[in-house]
Amino acid sequence: MSASSDGVIAPGTPVPEFSLRREDGSEFTRADLEGRRTVLVFYPFAFSPVCTDQLNLYEEILPELSAQGATLYGVSCDASFSQTAFRERLGVSIEQLSDFEPKGEACRTFGVYHPGGFPQRALVIIGPDGVVSWSYEADSPGVLPGANLIFDGLAASA
Repeated sequence: MSASSDGVIAPGTPVPEFSLRREDGSEFTRADLEGRRTVLVFYPFAFSPVCTDQLNLYEEILPELSAQGATLYGVSCDASFSQTAFRERLGVSIEQLSDFEPKGEACRTFGVYHPGGFPQRALVIIGPDGVVSWSYEADSPGVLPGANLIFDGLAASA
């Protein structure tokens, strides 16, 4: 299900300019998407139960994503140090991108900012041309999008 009508950025839309922070404090922008397939995984909160399950599940499929030429990133409004602690506690390698300050600005750009101050649980696949090729927003933040959705999205946008 592509929930683009529910607010998440629609397929066919060029990704607007945005800025997120990598764990080392450096900037991650639209330019970092160019030339490769990217999966942005928007999740509400580090250390929450569903987010923990989601990142553990997606860690298992990283080799398959890499084989399809896709790079996956986790995005939340948590501070970078919280994301790093979360990633390290889980023992996952998924790079985390913070939308902490100004809070939720990039999430708003992607149409996934929840008025409660966190991202909706959403998946956005961006092609090497910087255009959204597929998007999905869960019906509620408590719903974990299965790994099959990512593979379906990559297949649909190939």
